[in-house]
Amino acid sequence: MSAKQLHVTIVGGGMTGLTAAYYLQKWSREKGLNLRFTLLESSDRVGGKVQTWRHEGFTIELGADSFLERKTSAVELIREVGLGDRLVNNQAGQAYIMHKDRLYSVPEGAVMGVPTKLMPFATTPLISPWGKLRAAADLLLPGAQSGEDESVGDFFRRRLGDEVIENIIEPLISGVYGGNIDKLSLLSTFPQYAQMEKQSRSLILAMKNSRQQQKPQAEPKRTKGMFMTLTSGLQSLAERLEELLPEDAVRKQTSVKRLGKREEGGYSLELSSGEVLKTDAVILAIPHHLAQDVVKECVEIPPLSGAKPTLMATVALAYPEEGVRVDREGTGFVVPRKENCTITACTWTQRKWPHTTPPGKALVRCYVGKPGAEEIVERSDEEIVRVVIRDLQKVMQIDERPEFYRVTRWNRGLPYLVGHRQWVSGITARMKEHLPGVWLTGGSYGGVGVPDCIDQAKQTVQELLDHCTSKPGN
Repeated sequence: MSAKQLHVTIVGGGMTGLTAAYYLQKWSREKGLNLRFTLLESSDRVGGKVQTWRHEGFTIELGADSFLERKTSAVELIREVGLGDRLVNNQAGQAYIMHKDRLYSVPEGAVMGVPTKLMPFATTPLISPWGKLRAAADLLLPGAQSGEDESVGDFFRRRLGDEVIENIIEPLISGVYGGNIDKLSLLSTFPQYAQMEKQSRSLILAMKNSRQQQKPQAEPKRTKGMFMTLTSGLQSLAERLEELLPEDAVRKQTSVKRLGKREEGGYSLELSSGEVLKTDAVILAIPHHLAQDVVKECVEIPPLSGAKPTLMATVALAYPEEGVRVDREGTGFVVPRKENCTITACTWTQRKWPHTTPPGKALVRCYVGKPGAEEIVERSDEEIVRVVIRDLQKVMQIDERPEFYRVTRWNRGLPYLVGHRQWVSGITARMKEHLPGVWLTGGSYGGVGVPDCIDQAKQTVQELLDHCTSKPGN
């Protein structure tokens, strides 16, 4: 065990910061390191954009509501901390796309909007005959081999044409990262598609072959979806992680103003209270624009050109069961940006996640805040709800007055624009040169989902422990 006790400060109590604290505690004990840590969170709760509202028997997610099952780190952590019995998959059901004030099924076999079956795509009313011919040109077009980054919009327009991306692909993917898909980095968000084009030329053929290889013979019909959550709400994972940390290690309602270097080594953090905290290493698990302010006196973190915060809101509407009447099977729908509609997506939550809703009740969850049309988010809750219900009534029967509602506004300041990967590499190198022992991690850098944040936290902690154990005297 090292003679000197090392102190690590984690700034940010979202899923990345909490997970970093958990694995820092676990792995330092396993390695026999003399180490303690402090987690600083500016708000009065941990979890960040993971927030669950438990009200009148409902379990309502105000931010992220699930994660992909295939990204295994979240399931592993949940089971490790004793919450495995609360894991549940979503109910598999038909998803729809709004088109000219009607709901149409996403074509069977479409993967993120890319067609892999001929007949469902050939017969969908979502795309005109010319649009279908243009998409079929993917089978003949040469593939790009440069390997350079481009926008998600440019990539899919080049392969499949305008209609497919505007009517199918854009509404299916835009809710994940927010912002304009014509500025969204392909290599930082969907690099697998760039790889498919490079290897197979045709995106449609590559996707079709991939599905055939993954599909076992005589596969039973899947009744569960690809997403998972916790019956107690995702916030219960954040709460459980906090429970497993030393009580005096977590300081809420404490923000960091600036970071400075100490002459004797290590760093100092000036807190909002005026207190100065001395520490040996720092994990900045906060959005990039906040991290820029914290470290600016020691190193400049250049912003990614064009990256700016955007606003969105989730709107949860609770009804008696008879207050929401949907004349088709399924779990919800998405809305293309060009539709004359304010909402961008709607989930019939009591169908997708039955555990969230008491018997005899219905829960509808919507998103608002289109790129370039975000002013709706700044209106009053009452006005937002009126507009949302008006939009919903175009495609379903829903009462004017819910039993209760909840509007939650979020800042989506995610810099996943073209050039993001190079930007991350550049600032990582700059941090290592000017601030060794300080790490940037979280949703701004290596993915926004819960598993992405967990993976980044684990990698950061491993690098930090390697850094600490390589120091003389340790």
